[in-house]
Amino acid sequence: MPRPAKILVVDDEPDLEPLMLQRMRRHIRAGRYEFLFAHNGVEALERLREDPGIDMVLSDINMPQMDGLTLLEQIPQVDPDIRSVIISAYGDMKNIRTAMNRGAFDFVTKPVDFEDLQVTIDRTLRHLAEWREALASRDKLVALQNELDVASKMQQSILPTEFPKGSSYQIFGSMEPARSVGGDFFDVMSLENGRIGLAVADVSDKGVPAALFMMSTRTLLKGAAIGNQDPGAVLREVNDLLHDDNEAAMFVTVLYAEYDPASGELRYANGGHNPPLLVHADGSSALLPLTDGIALGLVPDLQYKQESLTLAPGDAVVFYTDGVTEAMNIENDEFGTEGLRAIFAASPPSNWKEANSAIFDAVHAFAGDMPQSDDITCVTLWRRESEP
Repeated sequence: MPRPAKILVVDDEPDLEPLMLQRMRRHIRAGRYEFLFAHNGVEALERLREDPGIDMVLSDINMPQMDGLTLLEQIPQVDPDIRSVIISAYGDMKNIRTAMNRGAFDFVTKPVDFEDLQVTIDRTLRHLAEWREALASRDKLVALQNELDVASKMQQSILPTEFPKGSSYQIFGSMEPARSVGGDFFDVMSLENGRIGLAVADVSDKGVPAALFMMSTRTLLKGAAIGNQDPGAVLREVNDLLHDDNEAAMFVTVLYAEYDPASGELRYANGGHNPPLLVHADGSSALLPLTDGIALGLVPDLQYKQESLTLAPGDAVVFYTDGVTEAMNIENDEFGTEGLRAIFAASPPSNWKEANSAIFDAVHAFAGDMPQSDDITCVTLWRRESEP
């Protein structure tokens, strides 16, 4: 039987320990989690040095003696493979952004929603397991396919599996890696004031280097999104951070958008990515305007313009990577944006999770026996015609 994951909880609130043990008791009894506790960063570092088996740190930001931000800087000196998740309030956006930029893998907000916390813990531990597998396999790789398999597992480990839910909207996303792994990823984030952040991206190159660059981009993007309500500013910040430490000259195309369910407004900025497809309730569709931004990571100090529109009830937006439009059949024809639009022209969907699957089915049917040459990624956002 695998050992339980050891999670060090760092918080000066005395009531958190019994509450955590009570709410997580089923997972503790099942042998999935083992919780350790510290009341500040100094105690946490002592526990980490004493117990090399700790997998994950769940830490508050504001604590006496040593706060959570300082602790984040110290953890890699003890064990660079430990994953950290920050707990803080929505009002502490500046510190949360700093934490993400200092290496926090994810964050949860106060008051803690324990269902959301469990999802975050499981995703963090899943990613850590894949990372450890990658490290263990790195020296044993003797063929390119082994490297690509590791990259694919790392890639899949950070993708969302649960999505924000609302009575006025529906969101779903999925990614299908190719045999030759690129660096597609997508993310869906719950932001302040009920807003939803959506990102679809495609990293240059292939294999483990692309997967690592993808994870770095994802972390920086999430950190930048917390404190910026301007999608253009989010891309500008991520671009500068990627460029600062990019000796391999890799780059990533990114479409980042923020959706306000209350008003139906969608604002987006595009860094060299495919334009989203706006689909109306009657099945008609059109590509949204580009914003003329270039891929991130190559040139510093770039300004990224943004566009906005208000979705009418029944409208949907499809975000995708070029694995959809550039899929080829045996005659070397591309699926193209016309193939994407044709999916909805014939039968406008009322369930956009099913519509997301229909895109993958249509691409595979078009390609036939041709091997998949690129990752296929798609995220759909639908403004309901009426509340259910």
